[in-house]
Amino acid sequence: MSKAQTAVQDTDVRRQSHLFYLSSLRRPLIDRAEGIYMWTQDGRRFIDGSSGPMVANIGHSNRNVLDAMKRQMDRATFAYRLHFENEPAEELARELAGKLPEGMDRIFFVSGGSEATESCIKLARQWAVATGQASRWKVITRFPSYHGGTLGSLSITGDDALAETFTPMMRVMPTVPAPTAWRDRDNLSMEQRGVRYADMLEEKILAEGPESVVAFIMEPIGGAATAALVAPDSYYARIREICDRYGILLIHDEVMSGAGRTGKFLGGDHWNCKPDIVALSKGLGSGYAPLGALAAPMRLVEPLLATGGFQHGHTYAGNPLACAAGLAVLGEMDRLDLIANAAGMGDVLMDGLKALARRFPFIADVRGKGLLTGAEMVADPDTLKPIEQSKKATQRLLDLAYERGLIIYGRRVKGGVDGDNFMVAPPMIVTGEQVGEIISIIGDSLEVLATELDLPVEGRG
Repeated sequence: MSKAQTAVQDTDVRRQSHLFYLSSLRRPLIDRAEGIYMWTQDGRRFIDGSSGPMVANIGHSNRNVLDAMKRQMDRATFAYRLHFENEPAEELARELAGKLPEGMDRIFFVSGGSEATESCIKLARQWAVATGQASRWKVITRFPSYHGGTLGSLSITGDDALAETFTPMMRVMPTVPAPTAWRDRDNLSMEQRGVRYADMLEEKILAEGPESVVAFIMEPIGGAATAALVAPDSYYARIREICDRYGILLIHDEVMSGAGRTGKFLGGDHWNCKPDIVALSKGLGSGYAPLGALAAPMRLVEPLLATGGFQHGHTYAGNPLACAAGLAVLGEMDRLDLIANAAGMGDVLMDGLKALARRFPFIADVRGKGLLTGAEMVADPDTLKPIEQSKKATQRLLDLAYERGLIIYGRRVKGGVDGDNFMVAPPMIVTGEQVGEIISIIGDSLEVLATELDLPVEGRG
């Protein structure tokens, strides 16, 4: 048993928890965090190589953000939006609108990603009703995908492992395949594959009946369900064209890919693909306060306002403390030029991951943009045969990295029940030296994993 496993076991003996959501593998108690590092109460240091679940974009314990929050705490920590307006919410909305595509300037704040995506689909539906298109209610989504854990957001999440238990309680929406073009074995170019995957949306629209479909939701760059999947370039323009052809709203879920992480403020900006509605969270608050947002143009919001307003809301929507934190986060992104750093360090990280893929052929694909990257592992790189589920390759890799002081992220990428991957997404303040350390630890961990699971390694028979 390793020192890390012993420490976890000892911690488990000493401490009993009333938190029923903790896994059987107990982790040590957190003590403090700063920059890209986190320390436990027993003195161990970890590199936060995934920014939590891709949240801590600007790093931990940024003094300017903490000071801004303290100033707001000294004034007011809560003001209900139906009773008062508040300056942090107004200022954050103005700053955010200035970073979004032109015209995307109507903002609705929420507390997290699930609330954000659910707000988007509720806005789409209410817009349809308000404009005399009440027959439109279906939201087409991709499989696999992840858009949240509430029943509304789960209905548009393509993940069998998460959704199956709750299917009787919700109306599951139609799906099209996610553009996993790298897996395809055909004679098409990547550009042709991109068009083919996009055309699957048109086929689904026609099968469902265009008059019944209100929106299509997608992550421009995949999140947990697809490990930073990037479609062929041709996919994005074609999707926009198809949505316009049938009067369907395009919703971009930028909860994970937004707020600068990919080297652009929005992931969709890499392709100049302008959505009709955007969901943001995670990096918007950067872990300092629960914060998310819906953004839409006035042409979608105005019909709702004319027919009674947006029939939706949350207690903490537009919370002044959360918005003060978000405003300070955006300020630090600008002051430190973190979007440019995410682009530059993303190139360094991608080069390192590609070098690991050459060393470990069971890494079949490396993908992503900026500091949102992922790699998929298979048993056979020629046939792309998955690693046996019983071997729990993803979890074992995460544990090996954790033992070496590095936190990375992983989830099965075939509907949540099959396919192994890991994601690397350090805070946007990361340096080249720190990226090198991250790659080194992942390499050491992959070496052990390959030996344990008998996976191919370059130069080894």
